[in-house]
Amino acid sequence: MNEKAGDSATRPVPGAASFLPSRPFRRRTFAAAAGALLALAGAATAQSADPHGEMRRGMLEAIADTTTRTAGSTGVEAIAPEVMAALDRVPRHEFVPPEIADLAWENRPLPIGHGQTISQPYIVALMTHLLGLDSHHRVLEIGTGSGYQAAVLAELVDRVYTIEIVPPLARQAEERLPRLGYRNVEVRLGDGYYGWRAAAPFDAIIVTAAASHVPPPLVDQLAPDGVLVIPVGEQFSVQMLLLVRKRADGEVSVRQVLPVRFVPLTGGH
Repeated sequence: MNEKAGDSATRPVPGAASFLPSRPFRRRTFAAAAGALLALAGAATAQSADPHGEMRRGMLEAIADTTTRTAGSTGVEAIAPEVMAALDRVPRHEFVPPEIADLAWENRPLPIGHGQTISQPYIVALMTHLLGLDSHHRVLEIGTGSGYQAAVLAELVDRVYTIEIVPPLARQAEERLPRLGYRNVEVRLGDGYYGWRAAAPFDAIIVTAAASHVPPPLVDQLAPDGVLVIPVGEQFSVQMLLLVRKRADGEVSVRQVLPVRFVPLTGGH
């Protein structure tokens, strides 16, 4: 439920040059024309099969561009290919209200109702990358929102547990995720500050709302060598994205990654 860390405009794709062959190459000209027509037909078919293809590519370009521009702060020069592939596969337009579906592939956060937002694609990519996921991992997400981040995680790991405190959003995500084929995600209504002890330990935990501090229950529920990515700070002051690592001996280290802006983590804590 992130607000924003930076924008990146989609770069235009340059057009291709063309030429007209002279008469001696007439047969080749016919063959080339036929090939071009087949290519155009194939492109039209692909476009009808994937009407969001161009917008998806624009989003991925924007993520890559923003990653390069923020590398000095984050230490991340490129998002892992498997994370980018997951972002490419998840139908982002399905996770925003229908009236703004045409904006879904832009590199910016969007409102999803109830005072919440779907995170900027770059932030989703960065936070997912920082988790260092493997396919056998079990991940806890705090702040389901529309379910977009959970869907990205589900593309990458064995099992995702996600907690949402807003009842309508939890119900919508619980319906949306399996409908879109994400059956390795379990949605729970509750206060994410306290984690999901019955399902712990987790190889990674991601928090998509800003807390005033790192919640001790979440650190406790990390497996040895586990990673927690969380924004910390007040809503109208500077918030910092933190990377928290729990070593095998239980020692915890914290690294500041990037200034960010998130909606607050709410609950009774």
